[in-house]
Amino acid sequence: MNWPRVALGRRTRAGYEGRMNKHEFIGRNGEARLRYLDSDFQVLVPGAYVTCSVTGRHIMLSDLRYWSVDRQEAYADAAASLKRELSLRRGK
Repeated sequence: MNWPRVALGRRTRAGYEGRMNKHEFIGRNGEARLRYLDSDFQVLVPGAYVTCSVTGRHIMLSDLRYWSVDRQEAYADAAASLKRELSLRRGK
């Protein structure tokens, strides 16, 4: 396979520049694993989408706007976020 070259300052083997190991592929189409931070997120495992914890819908990373830092969950939209919050409050 011909992996694309990525210009990240140093050149090693084609397609492996700047990544931790050879198993991290650029542009992977599967589900990403993220660490949700206060105003951003950190990609732990590259992918194209995450799954909404309320609706189960796939959320493209470019469209991800709602998540919980405390619960480390992603939400498809504000309504899903509110639904999750209300369901947890009723459970207490």
